[in-house]
This record gives sequence, structure tokens and C-alpha cells, in this order.
Amino acid sequence: MKKRSVVIPHEHGGWAMVSVPFLLGMLTGKPQWMHVPLFLAWLFLYLSSYPFLQAFRRSSARVFLVRWGVLYSLAALAFLIPTIVYKPSLLYFGLPVLVLLLVNMWHAKRKSERAIVNDLCAILIFSIGGAAAYSLGDGGWDRSMAAVVLFSFLHFTGSAFFVKTIFRERGNKRWLVYARLYHLLLLVIPWAVGYPTLIFAYIFSAARAFFFAGKPLRPWKAGILEIVGVLQFLILSAYFIRF
Repeated sequence: MKKRSVVIPHEHGGWAMVSVPFLLGMLTGKPQWMHVPLFLAWLFLYLSSYPFLQAFRRSSARVFLVRWGVLYSLAALAFLIPTIVYKPSLLYFGLPVLVLLLVNMWHAKRKSERAIVNDLCAILIFSIGGAAAYSLGDGGWDRSMAAVVLFSFLHFTGSAFFVKTIFRERGNKRWLVYARLYHLLLLVIPWAVGYPTLIFAYIFSAARAFFFAGKPLRPWKAGILEIVGVLQFLILSAYFIRF
């Protein structure tokens, strides 16, 4: 890492995870102008987490990384304060996010960020962001909020399994079986929890898992599949959860 470079997350999937659950929560509730500062606060919190977590791993650049983390945190705080004043109950989402971040910190300190448990905790954090967006739009602690969190978590967990089978765990038959079994479950879970039409939001992901999982894919092709998958998930899930 060059010390004069701008510190931003390198994981392209993170940008989808920080935005899509939030947009799903906003669209499921009532979009309003206060979603703008809340999203900016959420975005800067995400940006701040990267240098702070990296600081656990890179002692030689720790001061530099912490400075960027503090800078992003101050920006997040500037946007978060007006939203908390407007909707104090948003603070309730802070505790579970903090607990999950501690798990991420534990993995970062042990240089095991690629562990599936670490991935799942990060995905759950982003999914909780969707619940916060829903709450800000006059949503309650109800079935729709639970759906935003659950279906966001399910989608991005599927993406995590798929990405592992085409890169880090390619050739590992056990991971290939896990990925395909998981995507079969994605076609059952929506029906089991009372949202049968949400099955349509996961058909693309399931097809992707059976046609492409375990096969060599160039990063740009994998990226296109991820973009198409996440866009159709957002559109279909926002419609079917609300209606």
C-alpha cells in the first residue's frame, strides 16, 4: 500500500452490499430526503471500517490507516447526527452492528478475513443497514423489516458462496456442493416464510450457481453476473415485499 494513496475498500462486492440492502429498505418503506444523509453516513461508516480493520494487519502503515479511518468516521458522524436527531430510534441498530464489527475485528487481527463466518457477519451488518433505512421511512419493527434483512442476507450469502467457488475455492468439490445446495434452499425459504413470490428474485442466482459455479471465470465476467444478479434482486424483492 502506498502511503500517499487514497484508502478505499478493494472488494467490489462491498459497494453492492452497502447500497442494495439500504435501497431495498428505503423502497420497502417510504423514501424521503432524510435517506440521503443516512446513506452518506452509512457509506462513510463502511469506508471507515476498511482502514481500521486493515490497521490490525499492517503495523507498518497503521498510523496512516488510522488517520483515514478517523477522517471517514468524522464524515460519517457529520451526516449521522441530523438523522439521529430526526429519528433517535436509529440508535437501536448500533448495538448489533457493533457486536458484528467486533467479530470482523477478531478475524482481521488473525488475518482470517476470508473465513465464511467473517463474511456472514459482514453481510448481516449490511442487511441491518436495510432495516435502518426502512425504519427511517416510517417503517415499524414488523414483518417487512424482517423481510428486508432476511432476503438481503440470503442473497449476498449466495453471492459469497458463488464467488468462493469460482476463485479461492475453485476445484473444491465440497464448496461446489455447498453453493448449489444453498441456492436450492433459496428457492424454498421465501415460500416457507410466507413470501412465495420472492422465489423469483433468486432464480437468477440459482441458475448462475448451476451454470457457472466451480468454473474459471474472468473477474470482469464474474462482475457482470454480480451486477445483473443484484439489480434484478433489488427490483423484484422491493416489489414483492411491498406488494
